[in-house]
Amino acid sequence: MNEAAYWLGFSLAPDIGVKRFTVLLNAFGSASEAWGASEKALQEAGLEGATLARFTQFRAKCELAVAYAKVEQFGAVLLTMQDEGYPSLLKEVPFPPMVLYVRGTLIEQDSLALAIVGTRKASPYGRDAAQYFAKHLAQNGVTVISGLAHGIDAAAHRAALENNGRTIAVLGCGIDQVYPRDHSGLASDICKHGAVISEFPVGTRPDAHNFPRRNRIISGLSLGVLVVEAPESSGALITATTAAEQGRDVFAVPGNIFNPASTGNHRLIQDGAKLVIKVDDILSELNIAQRDFQVKTTTEKIAPANETESSILSLLSTEPIHVDDLARQANMPIMIISSTLTLLELKGLARMVGHMQYTLGVD
Repeated sequence: MNEAAYWLGFSLAPDIGVKRFTVLLNAFGSASEAWGASEKALQEAGLEGATLARFTQFRAKCELAVAYAKVEQFGAVLLTMQDEGYPSLLKEVPFPPMVLYVRGTLIEQDSLALAIVGTRKASPYGRDAAQYFAKHLAQNGVTVISGLAHGIDAAAHRAALENNGRTIAVLGCGIDQVYPRDHSGLASDICKHGAVISEFPVGTRPDAHNFPRRNRIISGLSLGVLVVEAPESSGALITATTAAEQGRDVFAVPGNIFNPASTGNHRLIQDGAKLVIKVDDILSELNIAQRDFQVKTTTEKIAPANETESSILSLLSTEPIHVDDLARQANMPIMIISSTLTLLELKGLARMVGHMQYTLGVD
């Protein structure tokens, strides 16, 4: 068996964390030598008492070849902390995962990464903000990291993919599972343009206590964390706190002061997170040079084609408005309003954010 299989064995063993494993690795020179060492040698290396007893019992029963084959069975590769492809940023955090299960590919470019996190119950404003930042970060060569959850996470992953960017999803379960289940298609797309990764063994269910551990990897893979929309109880705040403890930058998008979904963001800003309203705020803070893109002049930009489109656009804002309200305010028939909104959507000037509710399009 290869060396990675022995790393896998130690990662599955009870009571063997990064600290104890590092001691053994230093004592024996390799995971395979440590795995095959006698009880006396392990005791001399510092593995003692109940920990030593549990490890030797586990080792006797563990079928390493079977465990390693399970990883490959689900189309994943195993990265150890000694592998060249193990993310360099993650190595810097306290107690990084001994092994990572990876579907897809991790590349050197992914060291230029930002995490985008937030509530699962995102508002239209929150989704638009996540899509805006993910889009422009992707266009500037920044890998978008998130957790594959509904709401802000999904919006960020999809916007990165739609703009030919790279994105990485970190799971709070085994690599053989996708949580939530309805994001299996999204996970497959991410694997083609990035990676889905986990530190949890194959077969691990997405239990609640896994997600704080998952969140430390999200921040550990990133230069900074952007909290787009998060109530006080959101797990995104755990990610932000962990990021600060890891020495990463924390950014927050301001929201509606009357919307409970933004109370977490506002507290972060009060506590010192950098308030951001455009992608340049992040790029400049992280000292990332903005890429040069061909920008259309004002005369080249898509413009309303007629007075009807102009009138309806003048009534749209970042706040959703119902078609019935547009009809009343514009003094136009619903049929005209609906057909015009369809055309404005195709041009990217308007956006449907709910049942018969519209906002201005987002650049």
